[in-house]
Amino acid sequence: MIPAFGYAAHSAAAPLAPYSFERRDPGPKDVQIQIRYCGVCHSDLHAARGEWGGVAFPLVPGHEIVGVVAAVGGQVTRFKEGDLVGVGCMVDSCQHCRSCAEGLEQYCENGFVGTYMGVEKETGKPTNGGYSDKIVVKDDFVLRIPEGLDPARAAPLLCAGITTYSPLSWWKVGPGQRVGIVGLGGLGHMGVKIARAMGAEVVVFTTSPEKVEDARRLGASEAVISRDPEAMAAEAGRFDFILNTVAAPHSLDPFLACLKRDGTMVLVGVPAEPHPSPNVANLIFARRSLAGSLIGGIAETQEMLDFCARHGIGADIEMIPISEINTAYDRMVNGDVKYRFVIDMASLQPA
Repeated sequence: MIPAFGYAAHSAAAPLAPYSFERRDPGPKDVQIQIRYCGVCHSDLHAARGEWGGVAFPLVPGHEIVGVVAAVGGQVTRFKEGDLVGVGCMVDSCQHCRSCAEGLEQYCENGFVGTYMGVEKETGKPTNGGYSDKIVVKDDFVLRIPEGLDPARAAPLLCAGITTYSPLSWWKVGPGQRVGIVGLGGLGHMGVKIARAMGAEVVVFTTSPEKVEDARRLGASEAVISRDPEAMAAEAGRFDFILNTVAAPHSLDPFLACLKRDGTMVLVGVPAEPHPSPNVANLIFARRSLAGSLIGGIAETQEMLDFCARHGIGADIEMIPISEINTAYDRMVNGDVKYRFVIDMASLQPA
């Protein structure tokens, strides 16, 4: 086993604190990565604070990982020492079900193995994430960070980027379409950038008037204050596609009413409590669809990274030392980040 060091939640009520643990020795198909940056996702906070249940403590969060290959197993051919690589939300899957065979490991019918809150097949121990100095991952779940992408700004692409890219790609968003992005946070700001790069006209729906100018800076043609009934009524029937990134319960009806006939709204935020049930008439009388989407498979995540490199897309980030992670969590709860915290792992010093 390899000594490792990071920050962990030791209970749902405790702040994250330094933690020494072990990673498995690299096997023939493994890649050992020295972590340089790790994005901070709201999922990390939910898990660390026990808001999703079923958490095995101590827990090392983090699934937006960028680092450098430190060692590879004897059967690894795609990576070599010194390569800049990434790890997202998954580190394994069954690799034999229909979804895995189609490159959709995120929908693995036997359950993918999470970068944290999972169980390693190799050791039977809980997985630990990227708030740490190193990680060992099966090579099939390691991604290449393309040249031209800033490594720190690339880290959030491994969750926020693929979570928004996958539905925009699957529903074939492109030129001539009017696309709405609901919410301008860590996910929403990536949705704006990616949809705009795909050629769509992008409109942001936000409850925050102070975000209107930021929406335009990021690539939106306009922003609509979703709490304004008149502003929402003016958008009725005008959208081909809406990506809803909000992870708090809210009425879906005003947004469904903004779709054209045959339009689709896709949910990617997971609220702690259910959304109110939508008015079925909003769907039936215009053949509209309400759908959901979960991250993306490994091949699609690589496709997204290459797309972002071609279009010069990275996340808007605030870099923090790992000692500020608990403050960052509190700020996330208050919406005080534009738009993703990224931990500089050079700040992680073993006790």
